[in-house]
Amino acid sequence: MSNYIGKPERASQDRVIKLFQTELGYTYLGDWEKEVRTQPIEEAILKEYLLGKGYSAIQSQKAIDKLVKAANNLSSGLYEANKEVTSKYVHATSRGHEAIQVALGMQLKPEDWVSPYYRDDSILLSMGVSPYELMLQVFAKKDDPFSGGRTYYSHPSLDREGLPRIIHQSSATGMQAIPTAGIAMGIQYKEKQGLVDKNKTPAVVVCSLGDASCTEGEVSEALQMAALKQFPIVFLVQDNGWDISAKAEETRAQDMSKYAQGFNGIELRTIDGSDFVSSYETINAVFETVRRERRPFIIHAHVPLLGHHTSGVRMEWYRDDLKDEQKKDPYPKLLNLLKMNGWSDADILQKESEVKDEIDAEYGKAINAEDPNRNSVTDYIFAPTPITEEKGERAPKGKKKTVMVDAALFAVREILQKHPEALLYGQDVGGRLGGVFREAATLAQTFGDDRVFNTPIQEAFIIGSTVGMSAVGLKPLVEVQFADYIWPGLNQLFTEVSRSYYLSNGKWPVSCVIRVPIGAYGSGGPYHSSSVESVLTNIRGVKVVYPSNGADLKGLLKAAYYDPNPVVLLEHKGLYWSKIKGTEESMSIEPSADYVIPIGKARLVRSISDERISNGGTVGVITYGRGIYWTLEAIKGFENSVEVLDLRSLNPLDHEAMNILCQKHGKILLVTEESIECNFTLGLAGRLQRDNFNYLDASIEIVGAIDTPAIPLNSELELELLPNAEKVKEKLEKLLKF
Repeated sequence: MSNYIGKPERASQDRVIKLFQTELGYTYLGDWEKEVRTQPIEEAILKEYLLGKGYSAIQSQKAIDKLVKAANNLSSGLYEANKEVTSKYVHATSRGHEAIQVALGMQLKPEDWVSPYYRDDSILLSMGVSPYELMLQVFAKKDDPFSGGRTYYSHPSLDREGLPRIIHQSSATGMQAIPTAGIAMGIQYKEKQGLVDKNKTPAVVVCSLGDASCTEGEVSEALQMAALKQFPIVFLVQDNGWDISAKAEETRAQDMSKYAQGFNGIELRTIDGSDFVSSYETINAVFETVRRERRPFIIHAHVPLLGHHTSGVRMEWYRDDLKDEQKKDPYPKLLNLLKMNGWSDADILQKESEVKDEIDAEYGKAINAEDPNRNSVTDYIFAPTPITEEKGERAPKGKKKTVMVDAALFAVREILQKHPEALLYGQDVGGRLGGVFREAATLAQTFGDDRVFNTPIQEAFIIGSTVGMSAVGLKPLVEVQFADYIWPGLNQLFTEVSRSYYLSNGKWPVSCVIRVPIGAYGSGGPYHSSSVESVLTNIRGVKVVYPSNGADLKGLLKAAYYDPNPVVLLEHKGLYWSKIKGTEESMSIEPSADYVIPIGKARLVRSISDERISNGGTVGVITYGRGIYWTLEAIKGFENSVEVLDLRSLNPLDHEAMNILCQKHGKILLVTEESIECNFTLGLAGRLQRDNFNYLDASIEIVGAIDTPAIPLNSELELELLPNAEKVKEKLEKLLKF
């Protein structure tokens, strides 16, 4: 380092070199001032020396491998030495990725949002999370600040004063891209609507990804929306050339630097992510631009992977490139940088020793920390809702009946008028059409294209973006055009939306309303007629409601809006206009603006007297949606023998109302539009028979659709497949004979 010292010091160094050469017999390797030494061990020189001393090539290589492993193990040696303990729960490492991650974490501000992926512990450390807190997550301890011991290491969620915020992070690779894009979309909306503090630094949203995860279609959806709408978001793509055990050339046609070129409007930066200075300067420039110009970027950082894929997939099982990758290790590069800026070897050794002592102490503290209480396993399934009882006028005097679709339209309009944080988006809901069922007609014209707008055909984005929108304090009402189209969005609904509150230990409930037109009507065929309630009700953490008339639709939609949890609102498209014979009761007087129905409360739509029930020979029917109208048609002629309960809510269920019906009548019929086998209603029958066995006089009967893979297009085949009043009547007559 002769450029950094004076002539007297240089002369002293020369004398020391001479001493080691002439009197002590050491070999002088030359002046390495201008060379960047990336490895702690000079393998080639050491191997030459060992071979010269008579050791075999195999012996020499084994010794070198052990030495290199020890030298490179500063950050992971503790976990590796205790792998039988530390591998009880899966964890990953950021080794090789540290430079780019630290450069990012150091520049995040409290106003910012970041979604790390499972290898991003260096981001967390550099933004202010302590090693002890990360270790609490490794061991799934009670005081794990992210999830209370519920989820993997480096799957953080954070809402802490003075630090950037982190929404729930799932483990499905790439899935965080859509919720994080939702954060950026929400911030953009709030800025346009004047709902942000202009005195605060404009927020940057960061989504961190591995390059392999960018082959996921959902990442593409996030990039598409970011480019289309110009979100203030930075996608950091860390490219280590691996997808678990598969190399890049096996799994992708191109890397992100080429893939990103297809998204017009996103600026790309490709850098050496193992170089701290380059990483820091690039991120600094990108952040400044995003804060000023509010547009998206991709930073594509090439990095080595120096550790195991995870503790469960060890590098010795599949890696053949470690020697080459170790040459790219950012840590020796950082040490050289420190030396160039005045740090001595003694300074570095002292700091390493201090860090090791700190980590050892925190490891001992963390491993002995308290485990979660078993009773906490049911905490944070649903956030408490403020809507606990029916309020408002269901049928105000002086009003005419209106069709069901208008009841929904009026409800949304009232919500948007009252709540500036509310917005509506989905396929074809914008001003040009206003929904394929006209369920959003005039709303965009009234409230503007920033509050009511179309999205691309991206059901995953429509559903998953609600996570980020909710996190920034907005209340999205989104629409999937048909129930048949919800399948591409199920991954986001299950992995991100439903689990956020539970796996963030109560920090991030997702407050959203997902509207889904459903059901068979008018020869919609196999792609516009499906019933999907069985799938949706099996997703824990999501509420599912299914109104059968306009008043219930308005009351439940309002309740869903005020509910802090995700609510899927199933709306039978055959009831929208009351065009199907026998569904006239789906029309109703429009309730008052403050009318709400608590989710989880059924409604008795047909009742009979207690005196009549006491005489015996009665049946209770439990149904929902269009099943109400098949049942009402079927009971004509013996109305005084049948009570009809409209569930209205499929999750949560009104167990009390159902059990009362079972115990009153002893005979129960369930009516559903779904096929009977392996569905929601079959499970309901099992529950009711279990809970009311001593009261039942007969097995619970079910009327449902014929079990086919799809609903045929032909109208006669559709009619044959679906339930109808005659099928319901036949089952009722059978039960009434008991």
